[in-house]
Amino acid sequence: MGCGHQGYGHKILTGRRDVFHTNRIYKGISSLRKRSESVYATFGVGHSSTSISAALGMSVASRLKDDKNRQHIAVIGDGAMTAGMAFEALNHGGVENSNLLVVLNDNCMSIDPNVGALKEYLTDITTSPTYNKVKDEIWKALGVISKFGPNAQAIAQKIENAMKSAVLRQSNLFESLRFRYFGPIDGHDVNHLTKVLEDLKNIPGPKILHCLTVKGKGFKLAEQDQTKWHAPGLFDKITGEIFKPQNNTPQPPKYQDVFGHTMVELAEKNSKIVGVTPAMPSGCSLNIMMKAMPDRAFDVGIAEQHAVTFSAGMATQGLIPFCNIYSSFMQRAYDQVVHDVALQKLNVVFCLDRGGLAGADGPTHHGAFDIAYMRCIPNMIVSAPMNEEELRNLMYTAQHDNLGPFCIRYPRGNGVLTEWRTPFKAIPVGTGRKLRGGEQVAILTFGHPGNFAVAACDELAKENIYPAHYDLRFVKPLDQMLLHEVFANFKKIITVEDGCLQGGMGSAVAEFMIDNGYAAEIVRLGIPDQFIEHGEQSELYAECHLDTQSIMKTVRQLIAA
Repeated sequence: MGCGHQGYGHKILTGRRDVFHTNRIYKGISSLRKRSESVYATFGVGHSSTSISAALGMSVASRLKDDKNRQHIAVIGDGAMTAGMAFEALNHGGVENSNLLVVLNDNCMSIDPNVGALKEYLTDITTSPTYNKVKDEIWKALGVISKFGPNAQAIAQKIENAMKSAVLRQSNLFESLRFRYFGPIDGHDVNHLTKVLEDLKNIPGPKILHCLTVKGKGFKLAEQDQTKWHAPGLFDKITGEIFKPQNNTPQPPKYQDVFGHTMVELAEKNSKIVGVTPAMPSGCSLNIMMKAMPDRAFDVGIAEQHAVTFSAGMATQGLIPFCNIYSSFMQRAYDQVVHDVALQKLNVVFCLDRGGLAGADGPTHHGAFDIAYMRCIPNMIVSAPMNEEELRNLMYTAQHDNLGPFCIRYPRGNGVLTEWRTPFKAIPVGTGRKLRGGEQVAILTFGHPGNFAVAACDELAKENIYPAHYDLRFVKPLDQMLLHEVFANFKKIITVEDGCLQGGMGSAVAEFMIDNGYAAEIVRLGIPDQFIEHGEQSELYAECHLDTQSIMKTVRQLIAA
């Protein structure tokens, strides 16, 4: 069991070849491991570093059921091994004495090149000077031994392997955790790998097999640029040409790129600003700052909890960390957000990329819950930009006046503005804006879905229907003056958000109404109380009834009621 993107071959071999063309397509099979798809999908995955814990749980269950012949294998990459959860599982697994094999797929990569002391340690294992010195001596002796017959080379090889194991075990991290260590071996030598796995079946207890591999093995372009070819989209397998939509008109940038370029601009003006990401520098575009200011941008490995508390530590010393974590990954560090940042009211700026419906990666990657889980934390400011200019201005605002914990969430994909490099303007915290006056119905939006409401209002105007539109910008603190205006003038209100309805922006508006004695009909559009499967973002917006057509339909229904 790994994170799952590397499981395509497994899916094809386990009964899903005929439907594999639907991979990542709306209503098709998932790109990740999913138990409901196949009996061979033993554990659902999507976030890294869970395989050892899950496999250990399964192996203990087999022991308790006295199923002695069942084998449990966890496959984990060296990038995923940097997460604290993997070490917690190893620490526990070493004392359980269950029949567990951990296969460490070591290719020095997660998505971007792997970082940290563990990477250096694994490199040391594979290039041990002590071992290499012993190897040289063995093969020097082989020249003398060779005259004794054709088996001399095989004998020397066995001696080398034995010496190799002895040298590596002298200071092996995994052996110290009571895992028997085997390797490193060539993970691309299938025949040898098969033989080793067969041999390991007969060795009881916890063990780890260290396999050396090359990410993209077999496709030269992917071997040469492993980050670029992690998720290239459609491409020509012969020429390597990556197919991009042909459009000569200027296109709006991705929100993540606006974040990356804005970080450099702000950091040039403010020496206190630093950037932090848990192993996603290219995914969130912090790599732009890492290139421009390598001493002020930190990739901490796949370790979201550490990323948050590391940021908190820097904040205590007067720095202003912009901690960029995908919304769904931030769930893994929730305790640290509460205890290490919010409780101490530290000025850490959380930039939550992939807020809302993330598209083809599906329910493990949708940022459905951050509005609700951030809104309930004391001292936390929770904001969302409607476009690229607003993102820049919120980032500019967050660095001022020691505002404490400040959350800015934005979606995956492109914004709406081609001219987005506008001068910075501070936004007073807790202020929204009235975008359009109207009658009968008020539409309240939070973040990027405000653009769907703009389009809906434009289309409804052709029908002589004129709803008002307000962009809240902040869900905590709420703009109370704006909401008093709304409830004083409208009895029919629609809220639109790309987050869960339970505890989200619509809930916050309803709470304000109750707390202030207003009475109005509120229709909340957002992500319902269910896990949304994968598909194109536009398909998922429509499924959740928060797209332009759904907003128009809701306005008409309220007016007709």
